[in-house]
Amino acid sequence: MTKGATAPRRSGGSRGRGGTPPEPDYVQLLTPDGERVSHPDYSVDFSDEELRGLYRDLVTVRKLDAEATALQRQGELGIWASLLGQEAAQVGSGRAMRSQDMAFPTYREHGVLYCRGIDPIMPLSLFRGVDQGGWDPVANKFNLYTIVIGAQTLHATGYAMGIAKDGKVGTDDGEAVIAYFGDGATSQGDVNEAFIWSSVFHAPVVFFCQNNQYAISEPLERQTRIPLFQRAAGFGFPGVRVDGNDVLACYAVTRAALDNARLGQGPTLIEAYTYRMGAHTTSDDPTRYRVSSEVEAWQAKDPIARVRALLTKEKIADDAFFDSVDADAKAEAVQLRERVLTMPDPDPAQIFEHVYVEGSPLVEAERKQFEAYAASFEGSAH
Repeated sequence: MTKGATAPRRSGGSRGRGGTPPEPDYVQLLTPDGERVSHPDYSVDFSDEELRGLYRDLVTVRKLDAEATALQRQGELGIWASLLGQEAAQVGSGRAMRSQDMAFPTYREHGVLYCRGIDPIMPLSLFRGVDQGGWDPVANKFNLYTIVIGAQTLHATGYAMGIAKDGKVGTDDGEAVIAYFGDGATSQGDVNEAFIWSSVFHAPVVFFCQNNQYAISEPLERQTRIPLFQRAAGFGFPGVRVDGNDVLACYAVTRAALDNARLGQGPTLIEAYTYRMGAHTTSDDPTRYRVSSEVEAWQAKDPIARVRALLTKEKIADDAFFDSVDADAKAEAVQLRERVLTMPDPDPAQIFEHVYVEGSPLVEAERKQFEAYAASFEGSAH
């Protein structure tokens, strides 16, 4: 896949006084109807096989996510944070990373995780309570999921500053960092502190904000009175807004920003303007705070449908290909379900292990108290 061109460009766009934003001005390379459009600063030059690969990624990621949601509804996961509607932002940015780049996710970046080659069972074991996320962050260049809102932006900034100190920037084969967060996280102090540190120290980091319009139930107008990407100017680095449902544009903008970072040009803020089609998590009921007409309007901008339209119009794929992708994605989802259901339940007493390297009398006393409590239920009816 080829990279996008030039430095990030500040897009226009403004918010209306009534709280309902107008159609924003953003970088777009593929319309909702599947038509390619040009942009003066960004472009991609994918082969037909690469375009088919992006479609396969999008479909597979959505199917695995839907399976995880179903597993939670059936009591097999404690909770699940769906990415439904945000597949293009995650696949586009995930595929834009080079092998040496490092990602710092929230708890929703299942698509980026998939693009980094990590077994999709890993986040499910976390949300099932079997472990705390079993992948190797260093080997996979993908940090563990972060539940604390916005904290990962500081982790990413510190990591990026370390890269710069180690002299790993300034060349085409240098390293860069990308930090993911949502629109609500921009109100957190951690995120603003990360912006300050990264700007002052010229850190090679890309801040990738998936603006899915809601911070749980709080709409975007409760977070900002200007487009989020414009905040970057106040911290002294460029910001750019991209159509977050356009996988081609997300790839081009992210690749350009990462390459600028690795070449020593400092941080960039990307606002991927997208929409969370489902609930914030499976414990949320979005019908309590948004109307169905809004969801329907965003359904017309579906990231997968527009790539399928492109492949069909340009005769890059046929029905046999689409059927094959659907079948393969379904098979992966079935396999994922089977693997979740066969996960062994951990010993509850394991929560007391690894608290302190050399142990603790207090933790040991609490362990014994817990084990005695658990033993009191043995042989009793439940």
